[in-house]
Amino acid sequence: MPAPRERADIKVQAERTVLAAVRLPGDRYDFANPFGELAELTRQAGGVVVGEVEQRRERPEAGTYMGLGKVDELRLLCDEVGATTIIFDHDLSPKQISKIEQLTGRKVLDRSELILDIFASRATTHEAKLQVELAQLEYTYPRLRAMWDHLERIVGGGGIGGVGTRGPGEQQLEIDRRLVQRRKLALQRELEEIQQRKRRAVQQRNVEHFTVGLVGYTNAGKSTLFNTLTTGGAYADDRLFATLMTRTREWDLGGGNAVMLSDTVGFVRDLPHNLVASFRATLEEATHADLLLIVLDVADPAAELHYQTVQSTLDSLFDDVRAREERLHRSAERDGASPVRWQAPQRVLLLNKVDRLADNRELLVWKSKVPDAIAICALPGKGEATGVGQEELRLRVLGALQGPPIEVEVRVPLRESKAIHAMENRGQVLGRDYETDAVRLRVRIGSRLLEQIRAGCRAMRVAGAADLEEQGWAK
Repeated sequence: MPAPRERADIKVQAERTVLAAVRLPGDRYDFANPFGELAELTRQAGGVVVGEVEQRRERPEAGTYMGLGKVDELRLLCDEVGATTIIFDHDLSPKQISKIEQLTGRKVLDRSELILDIFASRATTHEAKLQVELAQLEYTYPRLRAMWDHLERIVGGGGIGGVGTRGPGEQQLEIDRRLVQRRKLALQRELEEIQQRKRRAVQQRNVEHFTVGLVGYTNAGKSTLFNTLTTGGAYADDRLFATLMTRTREWDLGGGNAVMLSDTVGFVRDLPHNLVASFRATLEEATHADLLLIVLDVADPAAELHYQTVQSTLDSLFDDVRAREERLHRSAERDGASPVRWQAPQRVLLLNKVDRLADNRELLVWKSKVPDAIAICALPGKGEATGVGQEELRLRVLGALQGPPIEVEVRVPLRESKAIHAMENRGQVLGRDYETDAVRLRVRIGSRLLEQIRAGCRAMRVAGAADLEEQGWAK
């Protein structure tokens, strides 16, 4: 039996790997291809998948997660195919990893370690590298004792330690814990400074612009769509976690209308909790966008699972933001301020990669589930199927930008040429009367667009503004 690798080494480049999983009642995974996503994650990390072992149980085995018989079957399969690594499709405790390694003689990784390794290899910006390092330390910290599996030999066979029995291993463990804790605090401080600057930038951008966020499962085509709609130059590739940073560019909708479009990191099923926490600020733009476009690879057999994962992840993020904003709101009210309450952004589902569908049956199923979904192809409109749905998407976003149309009369000082120009070019002028130093315009215009123009022109007066406020068009 080969000796297990050092736990400090979690790389799987070119290693022959066997995948393992215990399916419990209520687990969410792709029943048609149970190991499909884990196999793709393993390939993205550089591993070579040579076998799979699956077991169905009512509850996991305490010491080894899967039954001892299956662990032995796992060992025999590794011997047969020459595998050096075993990757489980769920999180394991340090003791479970250690026990399985002892029984199989192979290096054992769980799902979180694999994803963290991929994130670490893809991180390019300073912030992303800090976030990944923090997530790795938070994952490692509670597992330090399990890594020091030789401590019992230092303390004594009976495992009973007292004064004078603390050996160098125990001292080293404490040193490692202090070093990890110290590094975690330093990373948290540095990240908090970066995230505060980003938060202020996001808030300022939201005041000045209508913001749209692209969200979705990893490899759903978000970056491809981002590059098609803008001149963003985001890295796009047919692989998981190609994007680990948020990129924002202007999207020209025509007629003098534009929005700020953001490409975000992709979601994945059972994303490690520490990684979600570390990337909270990366997803901050999604939680504070005016509109969210959920990009779904409708050609993927696991599209339903991906959609549920994205929706539940967004719900969780919004619950956290809502609780935080409520605390800030109550604090501001105690100080006599009247802050604007946070509202969750509207979501629009984009059924992407329709060019890969053999027929439209899948689209009809999704349209029955989500009637206002838009079928699109994120690729630039050059071929017969490419560019599908992009014009419908532009009109939908333009409608959200402008808001429901209303007919009002406005009085604008002639010196406010920018506001007059905006009303004439982005609304429909129905009537015009000039005064000595002002112009009265009767216009049909989107309510949100009207509020945006009013925000930049305090001298503008709108007839019936009180009525508009009662109807919810004005704040």
